[in-house]
Amino acid sequence: QVRLVESGGGLVQAGGSLRLSCAATGITFNRYSMRWYRQAPGKQRELVAGISSGGSTNYADSVKGRFTISRDNAKNTVYLQMNSLKSEDTAAYYCNADFGAVNQYWGQGTQVTVSS
Repeated sequence: QVRLVESGGGLVQAGGSLRLSCAATGITFNRYSMRWYRQAPGKQRELVAGISSGGSTNYADSVKGRFTISRDNAKNTVYLQMNSLKSEDTAAYYCNADFGAVNQYWGQGTQVTVSS
């Protein structure tokens, strides 16, 4: 059974930092591209950051220079370090594991709330 479990969300003041973690079980983690998405109330889910199986990364323009995605294949975990947080970063953050169209998995989400 595949499980992605996010943690690390919470309430933080603007300008602060949080680190999200997503621990995966039930998949060959090092073969998967891993991504973080977020969804704010009333908005569509959007891609925040991604990291390929080879370690290449990509970011949404809105988070470049502030967020860093990384992975630890030995721990089957992907991280999202979020610095200089803004109120517009408030959202539920979801972890995604991607190994092709029929191998897509999602976590349950973790809430990040940034107070101004």
